[in-house]
Amino acid sequence: MTLSRQRRRGAVAFAVLTSGLLLAGCASGGGGSSSSPQTDPGAVGVIGDQAEGGTPVEGGTLSFAGYSPVASLDPTKTQPTGSTGGTEMAAVYDLLVRYDSASDSYEPQLAKALTSSDDFKTWTLELRDGVTFSDGTPLDAKAVVASTNRFNERKGGGSQAFTAGVKSVEATNDSTVVYTMNQSWSEFPSLLVYGHGMVVAPSSDQPDGTFKPIGAGAFTLESLTPGADVVMKARPDYFNGKPNLDTLKFVTISDEQPKVDALNSGGLNMAYLRDAAVVDEASANLPGYYETSSLSAVVSINQREGRPAADVRVRKAMQLAVDPVAIDQRARGGKGMPGTEIFQPWSKWHNDIAPVEMNTEEAKALVEAAKADGFSGNMTYFTPQTQAAQATALTIQAMLAPIGINVDIEYAASVTDIVKRLYIDKDFDIATGALSIQDTAPFQRLYGALNSTSTNNIGGVNDPKMDEIVASVQTATTDEAKLEALSNLQVEVNENVPFLALASGANFLAWTDNVHGAVPSLDAMVLLDKAWIE
Repeated sequence: MTLSRQRRRGAVAFAVLTSGLLLAGCASGGGGSSSSPQTDPGAVGVIGDQAEGGTPVEGGTLSFAGYSPVASLDPTKTQPTGSTGGTEMAAVYDLLVRYDSASDSYEPQLAKALTSSDDFKTWTLELRDGVTFSDGTPLDAKAVVASTNRFNERKGGGSQAFTAGVKSVEATNDSTVVYTMNQSWSEFPSLLVYGHGMVVAPSSDQPDGTFKPIGAGAFTLESLTPGADVVMKARPDYFNGKPNLDTLKFVTISDEQPKVDALNSGGLNMAYLRDAAVVDEASANLPGYYETSSLSAVVSINQREGRPAADVRVRKAMQLAVDPVAIDQRARGGKGMPGTEIFQPWSKWHNDIAPVEMNTEEAKALVEAAKADGFSGNMTYFTPQTQAAQATALTIQAMLAPIGINVDIEYAASVTDIVKRLYIDKDFDIATGALSIQDTAPFQRLYGALNSTSTNNIGGVNDPKMDEIVASVQTATTDEAKLEALSNLQVEVNENVPFLALASGANFLAWTDNVHGAVPSLDAMVLLDKAWIE
């Protein structure tokens, strides 16, 4: 039996399914039904009026346009999320567990079962028998531990939250891995749908120091041309049966509207979309997986020493001057979900703590005070070159000028440039950003963005009280306790302004009417071993 994550008492069990039944209920996942959710705020699930596809067809190539191009299939080099290569890597490595939106639960994938102790301090993972990597070696408990250690040692995405929260990872026999926590952690399974759940074969690290992506997934890499495409071939000996498709081709399309145009013309089978206006258009006409998240648009603020926003008065002035509704009108045609709350009314974590209201006169006074103490009044806004991002930057520039802040806009040359400037060099004043927090697992991304020791904390937030609040989100074992912690988070964000909240939003994994069998997971990553083209 699979228990929903809404159930907080007792052991959380995950269904024990045989290989023959695995995903059988999702084999027509591309097909919509009368129970598909609407695209209202908070919606998560498969949408559309797509007819059942009938008997799966073998063969063919599925073309997929992701949100950003992939330069490496090493989960420690590429962020394993839906927008940054997660689907590509899941095709090669698969996932230990996947998230099922219909039941709001985590389901076994490569795992046979995942169970917790009553206090959520011990999690036990049982593996399926007979699963092998594409090189023929077994995916056993030792391989899971080795891949976990590799991911953490090389500081893959979410590794710091893992190492801070997990005391030990132990292979107790060939098919069992025991994770022992430092404290209660009810959201722990969410890590296993990202990089920690992508088991990299020991042989992937080659003797000459190069990396070869070898996993237990349904596909193997044929070619990778950075900035252009990634081509994968079906693996006949995949544990859950040979995939229906012969080939996956992941292509690079630089903006959102051209992706929709390619879907409509038949030049593309599937695409990951985030721009609110484009999502609105595509979700009205195409089937796919729709997923709402909080803080899908923020202004990242660098508050490190020497930066203009190191002065909290400058951060608070921007908070008082920036109007998300006006930004939504100009950048997204009024199609988004603007707001300054962390969790808007649609979210289960919405609370009674009101965000700070706009006040231009107070903002001016704060800027004048900061200038009296040495603030130059100048800062740079770093942003991608997409139409929505450019419109957002120009609107913010216009909003800050009247309060005495002059903003120069600098456009990123490429995704590589963005990663280097924001995540490696931390070389920016303010920048286009997103936290994209799912209701089902808010802790991990809050930790990454706000914990003082996190390498994903691009803003340089160093706030002991914030660390304490985020930790209380992690250790909460009931919805009531987590809601209290997240209410405290809104209070602290109001006070110290680590970012500017602009909007909630939706990811939409759109596919054409002739695509069936796609199985979505968390963050709009999708498994394609049962996918087929009619």
